[in-house]
Amino acid sequence: MRKFYYGLFSIFILGACDQEGHLESREVETTQIENIEIPGNIFESEKVNNSITEEEIKLSIKNYLDSSGDLYDARYYFEEILDSGKELNKSDSEKLKEIDILLKENDENFSTYILNNTLPGDYQYESERISNYITALNQYLNELDNMIDNLTEGDLSKENLKSLGNIPDIVNGKEQKKIEKFLEDKEIYTNVFKQ
Repeated sequence: MRKFYYGLFSIFILGACDQEGHLESREVETTQIENIEIPGNIFESEKVNNSITEEEIKLSIKNYLDSSGDLYDARYYFEEILDSGKELNKSDSEKLKEIDILLKENDENFSTYILNNTLPGDYQYESERISNYITALNQYLNELDNMIDNLTEGDLSKENLKSLGNIPDIVNGKEQKKIEKFLEDKEIYTNVFKQ
């Protein structure tokens, strides 16, 4: 549970929670971890040097963000077990590592896609904003998990405590609001910020 509270603390520091509570707290369901399926659908595209239509980029953004949200949901159950002080068995540890790998691949695939193709209108800038935000958030959360593991194992060094506040500048509530506004304006509906 300590990791969960440290995580909540960092989220408040991030300012990623808006007053409407988009990052709502969730209760652990009585789902058995063996029944948790790892989402296999991440963003993938082999397109290079193409002009992407508005319809296609809207679907691509939705796929990227929904994939991230699905992976966050799957990861949540494993984190809850770790936060309760229990250890994951080898199979479950491998599942958690697979989720982290898929999150990274999802970020890399989307970034490559938007940088190697021509997007319509303001989609180039906004897609890069989305990619940079989600990638930075994922990297920070991964580092935070590692740091909290060290803290819960008794490594309470001053440097570890200081680095809890080293949040990437881009990861903040103001930036998230801009992304949400863009998604709303373009009628791209995703669950990633409803976590």
